[in-house]
Amino acid sequence: MQDVQSHKQAFWFTLINYLGIAIGVISTVFVYPNDKDFLGKVGFVDSIAQMLYPILVFGGAQALIHFYPNLSDNNKRQLFKYGIFTISGIGIGVLLLLLLGQFLIDWDRYRYLFFAFPLAVVSAFVELFKRQAANLQKIAVPTFYEKIIPKIALPVVFVLVLLGWMTESIAITTFIAFYFLLLLLLSQYLFRFFSIRGEGSFQELFTEIPKKEYLSYCFYTFIGSFGSFLAFRVDGFMIPLFCEFEDNGTYRIAVNLASALAIPATGLFTIYAPQVSALIKNEDWNTLQMKYVETAKVLFFIGAIVLGCVFLGIESFFEFLPTGQKLMASVPIIYVLGSNVLFNMATGFNSEIISYSKYYRFNIVSVLILVVLNISLNWYFLTQTEIGILGVAIASFIAMALFNIAKLIFIYKKFGILPFDKSYAKLILVLNITFFGIYAMPKFENLWVDVAVKVTFFLVVTLSLVLQMQLIPAMNFWLNKFRK
Repeated sequence: MQDVQSHKQAFWFTLINYLGIAIGVISTVFVYPNDKDFLGKVGFVDSIAQMLYPILVFGGAQALIHFYPNLSDNNKRQLFKYGIFTISGIGIGVLLLLLLGQFLIDWDRYRYLFFAFPLAVVSAFVELFKRQAANLQKIAVPTFYEKIIPKIALPVVFVLVLLGWMTESIAITTFIAFYFLLLLLLSQYLFRFFSIRGEGSFQELFTEIPKKEYLSYCFYTFIGSFGSFLAFRVDGFMIPLFCEFEDNGTYRIAVNLASALAIPATGLFTIYAPQVSALIKNEDWNTLQMKYVETAKVLFFIGAIVLGCVFLGIESFFEFLPTGQKLMASVPIIYVLGSNVLFNMATGFNSEIISYSKYYRFNIVSVLILVVLNISLNWYFLTQTEIGILGVAIASFIAMALFNIAKLIFIYKKFGILPFDKSYAKLILVLNITFFGIYAMPKFENLWVDVAVKVTFFLVVTLSLVLQMQLIPAMNFWLNKFRK
């Protein structure tokens, strides 16, 4: 019953995310290329917010998943309340430092930190509330709010800037205001199912969970989260430091389009996080191995299908668009970032396994090494080569690949499990043969026909072979259920 509920939640989570991605793709293709400079500024603000947000959360959101299964009902509420308390307290401290810093730091872009701070605060609370919704297996509606509202807000303020009806500063402020609306709606929904009324003291909570253990877990998780930003998302911060905002806008377009591949992974990882935590605590390694393999195969298949269609048709598709020439600069970056996302999906929920086990400190060591590697690679490509932002994408790919390989090796040594089996190898072989066979086909003179035929042929052949060979049992299960 739990698996059926999880699959339903994952389905709606994925559907809502793709709706958000569809809105984002339309905006990315038709709206954002008209002012890459403003898009680069919004991306810069968002990157700073993403850097501040793990500081504000300080591991509280992950701790909510990690400690939740073994707590009494009252202490589950107290744990959630303590997360709110943590974000509020740290937020006040960070704000005071930002106010002091403006008198000590001479940097022409310092003012963007004051746009990023409220965005970071809202993002921290949204993350905490979303984790609690995941504990309750109620993520569909929160996901709708989180993925749809910002996707509508940005193109709206973007168009207002293009029309000259709003200055850039007011537009960014308005965009942030939409996030406060998101937090308000999310709070109203969550508190329909979960009450936080109870004692004001956290003494009982830290009787059930040793406070030293809680703070230790939060600290290491914070280091991992902050390090993960520096390892994988620092590009949006570094590009404006060495290049123009317009270059950051070009890179942002590629990120927006490549991120569509990661939606199923985000859904399944969010849904399975509480289950992974419970399976590890119960030492049910056989079930964990089964879910590990199943999830990795499903995600690789979905990611490979989408990325294959992108490789087969995106350049021809862009040629038909009025903004096509402005979008072409992002194509090589889309290829690299798309491959990066696919590699991450193909290895399953390895981060969750490590994070919710007693070996969570491993994430810290590996991430800190990657921080040095990624920042060094970004600096090298931006200052010592002529490939610019394409080099930033390559740096991200190298960092992500090494990080995932290290996690796979570590999980195998500690738990004896891997997200691969014989059917996974067959799946990889089928997808590669199908893709390269269709990619090698002669081009049709009409570009629309060329894209339509190749993409359709790729989808039909791949789906038919995977279903017939039963390489992904979950697909056959849902197909048979649909037929009935």
